[in-house]
Parts: sequence; structure tokens; C-alpha cells
Amino acid sequence: MKLLLNIKKENDDLGKQVNNLANILSLTTFLKHFTLLLLLMGSMGIKAQDLPYSNGKKYILGDITVSGNTSFSEQTIIAYSGLSKGKEIAIPGEEIGDAIKKLWNSKLFSDIEVYITAIEGNVAYLEIKLSDLPQLNELKVNGVKKGKKEGIIKDNKLNKGVKVTENLMTTTKNFLIKKYKKEGYLNTKVHINTIEVKDSVQTARVNMVLNIDKGEKVKIKDIVFTGNDVLSDKYLRKSMKGTKKINRLRILKRSKFIDSAYQADLSKVVDKYKENGYRDARIVSDSIIYNDDKTISLQIDVNEGSQYTFGDIKFIGNTVYSNEQLTRMLRIRKGDTYNGVLLQKRIADNSKPDADDITNLYQNYGYLFSSINPVEVSAANNVIDMEIRISEGKPAYFNSVSVVGNDKTNDHVIYREIRTRPGQLYSKANVVRTVRELGQLGFFDAQEISPNFNNPNPNEGTIDMEYSVKETGSSQIELQGGYGGGGFIGTLGLSFNNFSIKNILNKDAYKPIPMGDGQKLALRLQASRFYQTYSFSFSEPWLGGKRPVQFSTSISQTKQFLYDYRTRNADKSKSFNITGITFGLAKRLQVPDDFFVLSQAISFQRYDLNNYNTGLFTFGNGYANNLSYTIGLSRDNTSVDPIYPTGGSKFGVTAKLSIPYSLFDGVDYAQLKEDRAKANTDRNSAELARIDQERYKWLEFYKINFKGDWYTEITKDLVLRPSMEFGFLGAYNNDRGVIPFERFFLGGDGLGTYSLDGRETIALRGYPNQSLSDQDGGAIYNKFSLELRYPITLKASAKIYGLTFLEGGASYNSFRDYNPFDIKRSAGLGIRIFMPAFGLLGIDFGYGFDSLPGETKKNGWETHFIIGQQF
Repeated sequence: MKLLLNIKKENDDLGKQVNNLANILSLTTFLKHFTLLLLLMGSMGIKAQDLPYSNGKKYILGDITVSGNTSFSEQTIIAYSGLSKGKEIAIPGEEIGDAIKKLWNSKLFSDIEVYITAIEGNVAYLEIKLSDLPQLNELKVNGVKKGKKEGIIKDNKLNKGVKVTENLMTTTKNFLIKKYKKEGYLNTKVHINTIEVKDSVQTARVNMVLNIDKGEKVKIKDIVFTGNDVLSDKYLRKSMKGTKKINRLRILKRSKFIDSAYQADLSKVVDKYKENGYRDARIVSDSIIYNDDKTISLQIDVNEGSQYTFGDIKFIGNTVYSNEQLTRMLRIRKGDTYNGVLLQKRIADNSKPDADDITNLYQNYGYLFSSINPVEVSAANNVIDMEIRISEGKPAYFNSVSVVGNDKTNDHVIYREIRTRPGQLYSKANVVRTVRELGQLGFFDAQEISPNFNNPNPNEGTIDMEYSVKETGSSQIELQGGYGGGGFIGTLGLSFNNFSIKNILNKDAYKPIPMGDGQKLALRLQASRFYQTYSFSFSEPWLGGKRPVQFSTSISQTKQFLYDYRTRNADKSKSFNITGITFGLAKRLQVPDDFFVLSQAISFQRYDLNNYNTGLFTFGNGYANNLSYTIGLSRDNTSVDPIYPTGGSKFGVTAKLSIPYSLFDGVDYAQLKEDRAKANTDRNSAELARIDQERYKWLEFYKINFKGDWYTEITKDLVLRPSMEFGFLGAYNNDRGVIPFERFFLGGDGLGTYSLDGRETIALRGYPNQSLSDQDGGAIYNKFSLELRYPITLKASAKIYGLTFLEGGASYNSFRDYNPFDIKRSAGLGIRIFMPAFGLLGIDFGYGFDSLPGETKKNGWETHFIIGQQF
């Protein structure tokens, strides 16, 4: 017979006593411990009653043996327990309890028992019997798609070899039920079974079978309110943005039940009452009713309370701004219907960092440590008198300003965009603007830019500012391509968007290229069946390093082939070479605000024609020169991420002008016009060619372009983007006429855009490339577009968003033909993927509702592949 000290995993109290004492002793030991044995005689082998440590007797430990189902060595277990031969312990006492606790806390065993096998005088002999927790051998997951299984294993750490505990199975079950309920599977059931593995391997192992029954998505059949007399069910349901009842016509919001969204919407219902003056409104109860058709209905009981109005509103503690100034900012008057939500937004609108509220009024002028608290001082007769208590604090100044996370981009490139400086008065608007400017650089992940406020010191009025950035790949392999207009249009090139030209001779800077100074360098080869283009461009955004004045230059060479409408192919015996060079300056303005940019450029192109005859281009062999000046005014205040703006707008208007040669070159263009008409009547092609060579020796024209985009966030991340464009090409001298260059080509995916001969290719999805203009292009165009965007992911590695669009446009030869409402319409959907190494990629499916020029049936569906371009 032997004494048993036993602890099972169900017993958690191991701190002060040795539990479950049993005694089966030999006769001599029985006589020595007669008192203890009397307590246990009721059942031999039954666990004994707990004994207090004060009754323990000191013993010297003899041998300690280990038994049971375990793969660990005897020496390891004894050492880990803290017990050792020769050690003096009390029985019962803390030492054995501590040993059991250590073994149990290792989370390696499912059962631990300690036996006293013998006592000889003051020497006690122990046996530790334990069983290992089983390891996971194989896992089988039923009820989900194969691609989802890896995620379940990763999220719940169900890898082979993990110890299988009751806690592991419980947490796995709860995690999966909660996960699928969030997705609308309200009746999800999860069952976990374990099967012991019996083989020659001594380690305890089990196979686990994870059965997941998600069931059907539970949809909301109806949402019913009770107790509402003032606000209708429909009005209250509208306030619930994430909880909607079944409506077959609704696309963007689904009717599945998600508990977290439902709880948030209950708060929105209360807020809706507060917006209408019912300050005391509350949800009394809400319940879920399960319907026979496997849907649910929600019943919400409300207590509306009474309607309140604003009474006197007093400002307390304000010295910087007068009561009149704060009242104008608050825009709430005595007698207005009480609106607690609006009141809070006018004081501090947390949904907009640049909101027009009182908190920002203070923070934009240095009062970072100010606090503004509205307090109701009276609600008698349903009229609420308010005190808006203001603690202004000291004005705060920036003590230090730093940037972390830029490994490639040089500090000066970042600091010149920062609107906060050490010693400068704090301004929240400047912090927000800095984040925007850093995001617009394109060198950092716009979603990861974080302004960190460090070491705020209200007593001294100082704050340390740290901007944390995460760099992304700013250099790109430019692969631009698309199929349209009868062939493939592609571009291959290298674009270095954070180049450093000063290190171009420094071999140590090639990693793989010199980078970090924010300059842009691009080498491009663009080709299709109809043209080949080679170009080099360079730009420096801060010429001289002190002012945001961008210098840019480009050199280009192209060969364009004539399009043969009969064969729909390129006639390579008819071509012209174009050589061009451009120099430009763009300066950021301060008036009306510093979102405006004034740009100017001088460009020259030389056109050499080789048997290239068109309806407007009658001299097939000859040349033309184009020396022009371009001036543009643009404004771009779109939000932080240039790939996926969620707010703001951008527009630009440009005028491209040549020298009015006809004023001083001495040529009688009226006579030339008459001679040309006569030569055309006589079909004298040689004379026509001579006259047109004279007309286009130096190109004379003016060209006006306008484009505007607006971005509005309808709900979180869902962005509406309306856009409009207009272009007009005119002539100073009507006798000289509109030139055959600088024209507009409308239709298709917009690829193939190059400005070497001045032409502009304008995208209009749902139609073939350049199919909505004449062979030689149009002199006027307009385009209108409405696009709805929603992001799938905005991570730095890949930004992906889907879109739907409506658009329309047309091209015209003159103002006599111009009708802005006579347009070609289309609609469709698409997807965009932006990867730092390759730029923007995408595909659009557009449906043209109208016929092509000269045809009678609808154009129908067109597929547009987009690489390297953004609509």
C-alpha cells in the first residue's frame, strides 16, 4: 500500500496546499501514521481530504521515480519539478505543491500524480506519475473551400505538433463561430473531434477533425420599430447604414445580419433622435425573431422622450476669441431644435482632420493643449441652456521636427515639403497638409504616413513632431499596352521617379541606380503598327533647391505611318519623321492659395514628310516647323493618396500658342486660299502641294484645353469621381486655316497618347481606339464622365480598386458642327491594380450605346486593357 498525492487538470488551486491525499501504507508505516489513516479508512485508494500545511512533517527525500505515459526522460522531469534527492520538504507542504505547479504550467501534461511510495524514518520516497498532452498529428477541415483551410490553420495555430488542449479546441471553436457570424452566417456550428493515434511511436498523438457548418447566410426580412410616434420606421431604418432588410434592387448594401454592425446601428438610431431634438431617446429593448423561411426579423423598441430646443449658449474661459467669433463658428442659435450630434461636430468633428470646428480654430493657431467641453446647465421646460467651457492653455511651439523610415529618399527632399518647422507655432492644418504633401510625392505608402506627437509639455508649451513614413518602390519598369484601333499599342521603358543626377558618376550610388533626390528620369520606346517613338525626359522639382519651381526637358524622335482605311493597316511607304525638344518651368503659387501651379513651356518640333498625303496634308514630301509656347494654370488639392484620392479636386486649363506669323511674314493668305480653291477645282495636286507647303512651313495656331476631376467620399472609401474635358484648336488667320497637327483623336482606351506631333488621344471606353474622330482628328472635343470607385485593398505592395462608369463625348471639325449634347455614350465596369514596380494596370468592359460614324447599329461591348495609364 502507498500514499497518493494526486492533482488533476481540473484542479487550479495549487498555491497553498497539497490536494487529494490518499494513504495505502504497509503495516509498519500504518502504525506510525495511525491518525492519518483513520481519516482515510472510509475508502482505500480514495483521495484524502485536504490537510493544512501547518500539519506537515519534515522529511528528507530519498529516491524519486517517474512513471506514466510520457516521452520525457526521468532526469528532465525531476529537474523541472524542483525536487531532488536529499532535499528536506514538508508533507503536506508547499514544496510538492510548487513542484506540481511547475509541471502543470509547462503545458505539456494532461495529468499529474505524486505518490509517496514509502517512508523510512525521516526519509520519504516519491513517485511522479504523469501523462503527456497529445500532439496534433493530422488535421482535417470539412465544410470550407480548400483555399480557406490554410487561413484557418494559421489563425488558430493548428500546425502539426502543437499540443492539443481543451483550451485550444474551445478557442478554435469560438474563433470560427465569431468569424463566420461577422460574415452573416448567424447559425454557424463548429464540431471538433480528436482520435487517438495508436502506432509504434511512443509520443501521444491525435488526429483532429474540424467540422464547420456555416449554414446559409441569415438575411434580414424586416426591421420593425415600436414606440416611435415622431420618426417613422422608414426614416429610422435609413439611419442604419450597416443593417438593411432584403431589397432586391439594392446592390451596394447587403441584407445579411452582422451583429457588430447591428450594435453600431442601434447607436445611430439614438443619434438620429438626438439630431431631431430628442435628447432623452433610448433603445428600450431589441430582439431577433427567427422566421420559417430561414430569415430573421429585428424588432426594436424605442422610447422617444420629449423634444428639446437650445436655450442660452454661453462661452466660458475664452480670451483668444470673442463670444461673437465663437458663435459664428458654432452656427447654433437660441431656439434651434436641439441637435446633440451637430453640437459635437461643431465643437470637434473627429471624422475630418481639417473640419471647420472650434477645436481646429484653436489648434490651427497654436492652442494644441486647449480643451472645449459643452455642459448642459439647465433643461427646464425642454429648453437646454449650454455653457461651452474652454481651457485655452499655453500656445504650443514645435520643439523638434524629424522624419523616420526614409532609407532611400534624402532628408532634404522630405524636409522641403514639411510645413512644420522647429520654433514655429503649432498648427494642425500644417500637420495635415504635410501628410498630404508627403503622400503626393509618390515615394511613400500614402496609407502609412503617420504624424506622431512626442513629448507634449503643456507647462512649457512645446511638442516634438515626428513623421513616420514607409518607402515604396518609386522606380518603374514601364509596360504600357492595349489592343485597339486595329492593333497592339505598347510602351517599353524605364522610369526613375526618385532619381539623383548629382550621383550619376558616383559608382557607389548605383543600388541599382542613383536615387534619393526626387528627380524624374524616363527612357521610353513606344510602338504600334502605325508609329515608333523614342524619347528621353528629365525633371527637377526644386530647381536651385530653395523654391518649388520644377524644371523639365524632353527630347524625342518618332516615325509615323499613314493609316490606310481600305486595308485597315499601316502603309509604311508613307511616313513622316518628327524630332522634338521641350523645356518647361512650373511654379507653385501662393495666391489664391498654394495648391495652384503656373506652368510654362517652350517646344519645337520638326516634321519631315515622306510621301505622306492626307485630306488636310496635301504635300506628301516636304517639311513643317512648330515653335510654340504653352502656359497652364492648375490646382490639385486631392487627398493624401495620389493613386486613390478620396476627396478634393484637380483641374487644369492650358493654352498652347504659336507665333502669329501671318501678321508679318508678308504672305497673302487670302490669295493663297483662292489659289488653293482653284487648284482643287482643277485637280492640280502639284499646285495644292506647293500652296500647302507654303501654309504649313511654320505652323500657326492656338489651342485651349480644360480638364477637371472631383472626388467625393459617399461612404467610407466609396468614392464618386465626376470629370469633364474640353479641347479647341483654332487659327489666328481664317484664310490660313486650322493646321492638320495638334488635333484630337477620341475613342477607346486612351493608349498611344503621344504629343510629338501635338495630337491628343482621348479615352472614351465602349468604342474602338480613335474611332470617334475623322481620319485626321478633330478640332474640338468634349467629354463627360462619372465614375464610382471602391477599394479592394490599399496596401503598399498592391493597391486594387473596382469601378463602374458612365461617360460620353464627341469630336467635331468646327464650331459649326459643335453640339455638346450630341455625344457618344457608354457605360461599363473595370478594375485597377497599382504595383510600384509596374505602375497602374487594369481592364475595362465598356458598352457603347451609340453607333460609330457611318454605321447604324450600336457599337456594343469593347474590352480595354490598361497598362501604365490612369483615367
